[in-house]
Amino acid sequence: MLTKNKSIQRDQIEMIALDQLVPANHLVRKIEAAIDFSFIYPLVEGMYSEVGRPSIDPVVLIKMTFIQYLFGIRSMRKTIEEIETNMAYRWFLGFGFYDKVPHFSTFGKNYERRFKDSELFEQIFYKILKEAATKGLISAEHVFVDSTHVKASANKRKFAKKVVRKETRAYQERLNEEINQDREDHGKKPFPPDKFEKEEYKEIKESTTDPESGYYVKDERTKQFAYSYHAAADRNGFVLGAIVTPGNTHDSHILEPLVEKVIEKVGKPEAVAADAAYKTPAIAQYLLGNDIKPVLPYTRPHTKEGFLKKHQYVYDEYYDCYICPDGQLLEYVTTTKEGYRQYKSIPSICKDCSLLSQCTLSQNHQKVIQRHVWQDAVEEAEHLRHQDDIKAIYARRKETIERVFADGKEKHGMRWTTLRGLKKLSMQAMLTFAAMNLKKMASWTWQGPEVA
Repeated sequence: MLTKNKSIQRDQIEMIALDQLVPANHLVRKIEAAIDFSFIYPLVEGMYSEVGRPSIDPVVLIKMTFIQYLFGIRSMRKTIEEIETNMAYRWFLGFGFYDKVPHFSTFGKNYERRFKDSELFEQIFYKILKEAATKGLISAEHVFVDSTHVKASANKRKFAKKVVRKETRAYQERLNEEINQDREDHGKKPFPPDKFEKEEYKEIKESTTDPESGYYVKDERTKQFAYSYHAAADRNGFVLGAIVTPGNTHDSHILEPLVEKVIEKVGKPEAVAADAAYKTPAIAQYLLGNDIKPVLPYTRPHTKEGFLKKHQYVYDEYYDCYICPDGQLLEYVTTTKEGYRQYKSIPSICKDCSLLSQCTLSQNHQKVIQRHVWQDAVEEAEHLRHQDDIKAIYARRKETIERVFADGKEKHGMRWTTLRGLKKLSMQAMLTFAAMNLKKMASWTWQGPEVA
């Protein structure tokens, strides 16, 4: 039977407390029980003047931003609209029914005047992480590293081409020393410092809207200005550290500073797992040199079809030479300033070899093989890859760091940004990952209301 509701109680007056309107298991209750936000006061104490009009409570400001990032609200303007009508949000901020909610521009003005050049958001992130560690939720013996692109607030068609100097890699000084030592060990003169210090340049596309973003190309359909969020997570999915770079920065360049940050703030891990983009001699050498197991995947050879694979040329460590499938020696010639030892065959022998067409297309019939000075570390990582415990660690990538990025994009508004500039994007990254850690910590430690 069709029933029509004739009793409309829109004007009914009730005596009710705001606390009664917030569900017992609402996320804001779990968060309020998990952490005391008063830790923010000493962090911002030096940013406020002791004279003038009273400010808005800084804890309220930070809680407002947490509402935005916890619930994936797309802007602060929309967040304020939600706070005005959502009783749970008002309860979380400590507002009553009739308290006036701050204007949406309030946080932006405070950011520009007080927070912009501070480390406030990083400090908040690490305070929440420390609280999770205190509760025994962090398990950082295995660290999972990866990056994801966040679409910049910039039109991909508005750019200017610019020639810029290539950035020096974090390990470059260490590599230069290794190269000169290797040359001396082979009886060759070391390179003078100016040989390494020669500046190299590249042409890039620079956005005229957001110059600090980077042009990112994934395939024919995915070309855009973006930022890269590089993050490290533990086996429980807690984010242990993050670094934001332009979208055209290669993942492998950031692993070392990111792991250093994890070591400084959390402690040295036993193993670091990453995908194929991180399988480089520098990363393998860095991790093994710090007694950290590299957990890296198999990568297929990039040899052209129809040609002999590099592994078919056997490296003799004792005599420091390669042996080709036909039995000829490729002897050491030099070590380049890029860090590669070169081994060359004898052309007079190669020209009559039956495997020549599968070996080299060189006009002088000479085969050249390059071996990085840190190739031993890559081979050790490849050896470790076959161990059962390493396989088990790598299998958890999809449940940890990949899950972090998936949740960040689907639930916390991390797919694209309306902010511009590295500083603001770093703030967004710290707040997003802090919100995700806080949400996980609150859910895992929630006891729930007592049943009468």
